[in-house]
Amino acid sequence: MNYENKLLEIAKSDDRIVILTAENRAAIRNIPNNLADRFVDVGIAEQTLVGIAAGLALRKRIPIVHALASFLTMRAFEFIRTDVGISNLPVKIVGSFAGFSSEANGPTHQALEDVSLMRGIPNMNVFCPADEEDMILGLPEIISTPSPFYIRFNSIKPIYPHEKFEIGKAEVIGSGTDIAILVYGTLFNQALIAKNNLEKLGISLRVLNLRTLKPIDKSEILKTVEECDLIITLEDHFITGGLFSILSEILVLHKKNADIFPIALNNTWFKPALFDEVLEYEGFTAENLVQKILNALHNKKLVRVHA
Repeated sequence: MNYENKLLEIAKSDDRIVILTAENRAAIRNIPNNLADRFVDVGIAEQTLVGIAAGLALRKRIPIVHALASFLTMRAFEFIRTDVGISNLPVKIVGSFAGFSSEANGPTHQALEDVSLMRGIPNMNVFCPADEEDMILGLPEIISTPSPFYIRFNSIKPIYPHEKFEIGKAEVIGSGTDIAILVYGTLFNQALIAKNNLEKLGISLRVLNLRTLKPIDKSEILKTVEECDLIITLEDHFITGGLFSILSEILVLHKKNADIFPIALNNTWFKPALFDEVLEYEGFTAENLVQKILNALHNKKLVRVHA
């Protein structure tokens, strides 16, 4: 089952659900023919999209909106913050082509600060699935929550059979104590492959698929910090405001120390290319990650967070 089929299944079971888009139908092409007047395309007008969704939510509907993540989270930011966040409305915001999935697009279309922007909005939650299966597993619970959610759309095919989804709970793969890789979204597969390759070298690892970055699984993160020598944060996002920032905040608030090696975009955009080429060029393939981690261990290029 893909995202469109799952979304349609859920929508047919609940007539409160309305699907909206700002001329972004790539993942929902068959929805209009199946939902008729419960599908709305506003055209290239993201602010209008969010305003309509807020109005529908005030009338007991559950709007699920779709648009390019860069324009949705930035052009319509005030509308999301004011109309949806402050009012705590059950609008589900699906941002497509976020991070490295913005294939062949330049900086204007690259959403590399979307997590930072969305997590800062009162009442807004953030779901970054590891792949399409993970997204489908989380969709029913996300849609049923009474609060707003930002979803980083992900159509990557899975290489790992995910466990049951629960909001605010990380999925833990492995129990190694040398290194823990904290990851979300499209880089999960690379983290998993890197884990397997590093274990062949005698290094014990675990991977935390964080799934929701807000609420985030603080208890699992703190447990991991206690048990592992090195924590790696991996994300296709600016280093500012994303997972590295979230982890640092948690450690300071809980007065914990840790050695951290952040792997992210250091506030620079990536070279426009197809997804696999971006991973290679920017150094985010599993092979690149293995080398970066080994170099960090050897050269001690770590960030020590003191609380």
